[in-house]
Amino acid sequence: MSFEPNILTFCCNWCSYAGADLAGVSRFQYPANIRIIRVMCSGRVEPAFILEALNDGADGVLITGCHIGDCHYIDGNKNAEIRINNTKKALAKLGFDKRLRLEWVSASEGARFAEVVKDFTEEIKKLGPNPVKEVKINE
Repeated sequence: MSFEPNILTFCCNWCSYAGADLAGVSRFQYPANIRIIRVMCSGRVEPAFILEALNDGADGVLITGCHIGDCHYIDGNKNAEIRINNTKKALAKLGFDKRLRLEWVSASEGARFAEVVKDFTEEIKKLGPNPVKEVKINE
């Protein structure tokens, strides 16, 4: 049986959620193992959300937002970049930094959204299941 990762994806309402919608409407193929949570801005994704997702057994967390300079909230995506980079540094100490990714996807980039999901899924497959999930199963 091959490992199929569970990936939680936070999409900003204005750009990347529309990009995900375009990917679906355009029938671009990408793995169906992502679960999307729509947020108003990538800058609203708190590190606690990421840690909770990983603690609850998500194999990877993907945050997608507007390209730098295109944020509907002016600096929301710049704030997200700082916050996610700091979270990745903290996760590196636990060996979980590769399970978190931040990408910029605009509303017109349905094909890019599909490629990002495919690429991240492959990366998570190489890492294997979230070790926290295995500990919870064995408790």
